Amino acid sequence: MNNVLENRTWRYATKKFDSTKKVSDEDLETLLEATRLSASSYGLQPYHLMVISDQKVKEQLKPVSWNQSQITDASHIIVFANTTNFGEELVDGFLKNTSKTRNIPTETLKGYGDFMKSKLLGLPVETKSNWAARQVYIAFGNMMQAAAELKIDSCPMEGFESEEYNKILGLPEKNLTATVVLAIGYRSEEDATQHLPKVRKSTEELITYI
Repeated sequence: MNNVLENRTWRYATKKFDSTKKVSDEDLETLLEATRLSASSYGLQPYHLMVISDQKVKEQLKPVSWNQSQITDASHIIVFANTTNFGEELVDGFLKNTSKTRNIPTETLKGYGDFMKSKLLGLPVETKSNWAARQVYIAFGNMMQAAAELKIDSCPMEGFESEEYNKILGLPEKNLTATVVLAIGYRSEEDATQHLPKVRKSTEELITYI
């Protein structure tokens, strides 16, 4: 089995973390950089990541996370928050960054900028937020797989009260809302889930070749 498949077979949704083991700063930096490099629609990245290691904050989040132990036992909690609304500033910021990164005049990007604005700015606020949330999941999936490559365990979590997270983390003031959470760290030897076979649809059931 090649490394790509080995890593995906190795990872599982860790239910019980070893609270004594912490992800190193170096590995955390690599994990976050891999996530930063993720693709997104138009390259706009309409989201923000909150990296939480403060135990007091994790204790605050646990009751509004269905009291799941991963929140307090994991090394870090990564909260992915999508932009709830945006205007021209999202596209203009991207164009400015592109101009600086690629050393090209901003004026040469006007056509592309106008195209993006024509497709996005007229959408209802709810549609904008849903579109941004879909971009989150691209980065989220990349983080899980990057973690597996680093042999860092993870647990994807949607079982939490988004509005309470927003209050605790002050997200509305930043035009953000909590979308999904990833707990990262190292599996406990007591986590029986790690020994269970991975259950997935068969290739024949899942895939159609045309």
